[in-house]
Amino acid sequence: MVPGGSDVYGRARGTKWTVVPAMTIVETMHRHQAARDAVLQIANLTHVYSGGVRALDDVSLSIPHGMYGLLGPNGAGKSTLMRIIATLQRPSAGQVLFEGSDVVKQPGIIREALGYLPQEFGVYPKISAEALLDHIAVLKRIGPAPRRREQIRAVLEKTNLSDVRSREVSRFSGGMRQRFGIAQALLGDPHLLIVDEPTAGLDPAERARFHDLLAEIGENIVVLLSTHILDDVAKLCPRLAILVGGRVVAQGEISALAAGLHGRIWRKSVARAELNEMRSAMCVVSLRYQEGRTIVHVLSDTSPAEGFELIEGDLQDLYFAMTSERADAAISSL
Repeated sequence: MVPGGSDVYGRARGTKWTVVPAMTIVETMHRHQAARDAVLQIANLTHVYSGGVRALDDVSLSIPHGMYGLLGPNGAGKSTLMRIIATLQRPSAGQVLFEGSDVVKQPGIIREALGYLPQEFGVYPKISAEALLDHIAVLKRIGPAPRRREQIRAVLEKTNLSDVRSREVSRFSGGMRQRFGIAQALLGDPHLLIVDEPTAGLDPAERARFHDLLAEIGENIVVLLSTHILDDVAKLCPRLAILVGGRVVAQGEISALAAGLHGRIWRKSVARAELNEMRSAMCVVSLRYQEGRTIVHVLSDTSPAEGFELIEGDLQDLYFAMTSERADAAISSL
């Protein structure tokens, strides 16, 4: 393995392909600059559940202002990491610093500055959006009443829910309910917003509106976006981290990480009957589908076979290269 790089291992032959080249001096300087600019710093974070399950293993991240993507397969440790950042559970070891303060030792510091949108959340029946926001604002100790009303008015306007403020939240569409989730998370003017799978199940138009909303919010605060939808991260986040098995396998600027694949991603349209043989012989990192055709992406320093075309790698290629031994799970496309 090249120092500073990451590898993908072949199952059939034990072959090893280097995915990300050695860290250059410029990249090292960028990493140090990111640490200096970080609002949220996570250092050597480890968490072991009872029974010995190691959910996080020496995780270190430097997260600046703006949108930051958190990617990883199920069981990678994303939920545990978010719960620790939100002070819902204590880590076994390590440190979480928010604006220089240790939130493990002083959880109240981040709780006062945090907005949180979980993947699923319940609402009271027969209560309007405005009334429910007022209830949540009281729980957040936002007051007096005139200040509370002004914040509610502002978040309803920002999330484009002003016209339905008197409607019962339980009758909202999926997209409207997600926007309500952002509205409640924005109460209290948070400096850090954690959102978990915010666009799952939304139609294309509602997803586009949600992208606009998150992009606007991310101009002023830290937004930590945890998702399985690579397109959300590609469109919204200049930086990301990929977790696998509780460890960080890649982090940094997406453009710089994708540049590590330069000159090494090859594309070809193939018949599905050829896939098993290709997976045995090559490092297949992802499959795409275009107008009914199967397009295979292969990681190789040289042309893997006749008919392959050299292309620039993208986030999907990077993600599957980093999260599976030979990207055999890369059947789905964006």
